[in-house]
Amino acid sequence: MLKSDFHYNLPEELIAQTPIEPRDASRLMVLNRLTGAITHDCFYNIADYLNKGDLLVMNDSKVFPARLLGKKRGSDIHVEFLLLEQQDCSMWETMVYPGRRLKKGTIVDFPHSAKPVLSAEIFETVNGGNRLVKFYHEGDFHEILDKIGNIPLPHYITKELQNKDRYNTVYAEKIGSAAAPTAGLHFTDRVFGRISEKGVETARVTLHVGIGTFRPVKSEKIEEHKMHTERFVFPNETAEKIQACKSRGRRVIAVGTTSCRTLETVGTSGTGHYGSTDIFITPGYEFKVIDSLITNFHLPESTLLMLVSAFTGRETALNAYQEAIREQYRFFSFGDSMLII
Repeated sequence: MLKSDFHYNLPEELIAQTPIEPRDASRLMVLNRLTGAITHDCFYNIADYLNKGDLLVMNDSKVFPARLLGKKRGSDIHVEFLLLEQQDCSMWETMVYPGRRLKKGTIVDFPHSAKPVLSAEIFETVNGGNRLVKFYHEGDFHEILDKIGNIPLPHYITKELQNKDRYNTVYAEKIGSAAAPTAGLHFTDRVFGRISEKGVETARVTLHVGIGTFRPVKSEKIEEHKMHTERFVFPNETAEKIQACKSRGRRVIAVGTTSCRTLETVGTSGTGHYGSTDIFITPGYEFKVIDSLITNFHLPESTLLMLVSAFTGRETALNAYQEAIREQYRFFSFGDSMLII
């Protein structure tokens, strides 16, 4: 298939720039993937479309303030770091800007008020221009990031986020993501209460979302696209809950494409484990685990839209997107939600 097969035209005003309040007040499109039938609702009513014994599987990875602004030591050159993956206690793979000014041995300071509390040394160039960087600091590294770091919002969000916690789910726990698993942003304690009353169970996986999730598909033939690799943890408890759910003939519902990719990577494994995945799900893929999917509305020609199209069929997915545009749904990370059943 071609990248252009997954194109659609989106009015710019439908790109959500800020999160809606409260979280569960976002709109909900319920799409029947077999018939194409669509129902419009609000997310706080999602329990109405779930059944006793269903299992919601959520990604509990947490976004941290991975964007740092500093200066090259001994100069007035402004520097931007985006932390990608921790290699050991002080070494990180990092995207840097301007790359041509940050060669091996360069020291960068990240001042807070008038006193530098964090500095970094460029050790080597890796992975297509990223840098291996060693940080020097006093005190807890993540506490420092909370004070001076910024949340690395997607490029299409141009407004500053006032509350850093708003780009995390209420159940985010395991620090490690550069981008949020946004399908879970709509959940609240109220929603979880209604889900529990309905007899729906929950389970967790962890997949640390990399910045590669925003990488565009450049090849016109989508099979030539190389997916980024992301680390995951699939707990024993979750494996057992999935086996029990399947044995009862109930649905495994992935909350987001990250949970979906994790589950489809491990397949029908009856035990937990951890690893990494670069699974690229496109139309023609046969799903092994998930029966339903909760997701947001994704960018045109993106790998995420291709995954949704694999689950629903391409025409059904694009028809639903056109309906969302007609109904003025909000799109992308801070946008509205879709439940595919």
